[in-house]
Amino acid sequence: MAQQDERRAASSSGTHASSGAAHLRAEAAREAREAADEVYRAILERAPEHDIDPTLDRVRDVLELLGDPQKAYRTVHLTGTNGKTSTARMVERLLREHGLRTGRFTSPHLTRVTERIAIDGEPLSDERFVEVWQDVAPYVHLVDTRSLEQGKPRLSFFEVFTVMAFAAFADAPVEVAVVEVGLGGRWDSTNVVDGEVAVITPVAMDHERYLGDTLVEIAEQKAGIVKDGATLVLARQQEDVDGVVLAVAAERGARVVREGVDVDALERVVAVGGQVVSLRGLGGVYTDVFLPLHGEHQAHNALLALVAVEALLTGGGALDAGVVEAAFGDVSSPGRLEVVRTSPTVVVDGAHNPAGAEAMVAALEEAFSFVRLVGVVGAMADKDVEGILSVLEPVLDEVVVTRAASDRALEVDDLADLARDVFGEDRVHVAERLDEAIDVAVQRAEGEVERGAGVLVTGSIQLVAQARTLLGRS
Repeated sequence: MAQQDERRAASSSGTHASSGAAHLRAEAAREAREAADEVYRAILERAPEHDIDPTLDRVRDVLELLGDPQKAYRTVHLTGTNGKTSTARMVERLLREHGLRTGRFTSPHLTRVTERIAIDGEPLSDERFVEVWQDVAPYVHLVDTRSLEQGKPRLSFFEVFTVMAFAAFADAPVEVAVVEVGLGGRWDSTNVVDGEVAVITPVAMDHERYLGDTLVEIAEQKAGIVKDGATLVLARQQEDVDGVVLAVAAERGARVVREGVDVDALERVVAVGGQVVSLRGLGGVYTDVFLPLHGEHQAHNALLALVAVEALLTGGGALDAGVVEAAFGDVSSPGRLEVVRTSPTVVVDGAHNPAGAEAMVAALEEAFSFVRLVGVVGAMADKDVEGILSVLEPVLDEVVVTRAASDRALEVDDLADLARDVFGEDRVHVAERLDEAIDVAVQRAEGEVERGAGVLVTGSIQLVAQARTLLGRS
């Protein structure tokens, strides 16, 4: 009996100790999250990331004070209108499968701001996010002060994050950084890197207010990331875009690898959970590669990623086929034709311009067999919203318009007016809040669930981020 009592006491003591340790860990995690959120709120008070000031001086000045961390590793730099983030994630995954330590800088984030800066595929922890800010803050403050004294602005939100990313990568340290531009290219704050490989995904009309009113003007901005002697991996483009980009590449002595000329996506077959692709890269043909992403556009993104890694690691030689298969088989791209609920199926996609919507619609019709589809749409006021709605109209039986959680969002009443012009009065419903909009859409779809009904949430990356959180995908 005495031994049993001792065992019970020891067990009880161990349980209490374990519970106490778990409580301490939870408390530490809560405090770290609050500290990271406080840093994020402070950075948000700066000029927004879409507010371009055509200079790289402030970022260069801070980085110089930090010892130019962006020069401590090799870089793959990506721009384009659509597909940047998916392609960046594929590049990073391929590099990591080769045993390299990687940094990845993408935007915007879907759930937590720490997603923007990833080391070896994992977002910075809250603790590390705060530490990186504390490391760079004195130098940011110094350059802020100098700039204000000259009658110029402080570093913007995105400039601060660029500095934090490059500092975090150097401190890790990483061997290769995969860097996605925030907006444009030439004047994007990431353009302080000397990318050995530049990737330009398809260029289309978007952000006209900041980049120009024509494809030629937008292409000129995108081509600004091509550095002297770099390798440029160029997606299929419209002829005017090709001309602009190729001229810039020639001026800078860049080697150009063109989709459809030097490399190509040869075959693709729809498969459960994605597709099987065959890709002709610089080093040869990679056959029967499973890609767990939907849509022809993702096959083209995979090709760009493959060729970028070939160019970086082998100068154009073949990669190990097993490594390529393992990397692509493990790729994810949250918020891109992602199923976040079943019965009815709810799919989210961050398409936010007509070209992106067209790619999404094609992939949606290929990968899903909906007999009835109800849309939930919110958009930014500076987008071609009527163009987006026009692309969606043929595939949506009804649409519920709502407001994305952003200061830039188009007001619901204005969006509803545009939607009625495109869809007609009877097919448009209005809900001020996203949770209400999803509920309405689900109710409108539920009658046909057994035959194949679904809900599509799209029109804005911010809207998709909010939807993922509401539906438990944070």
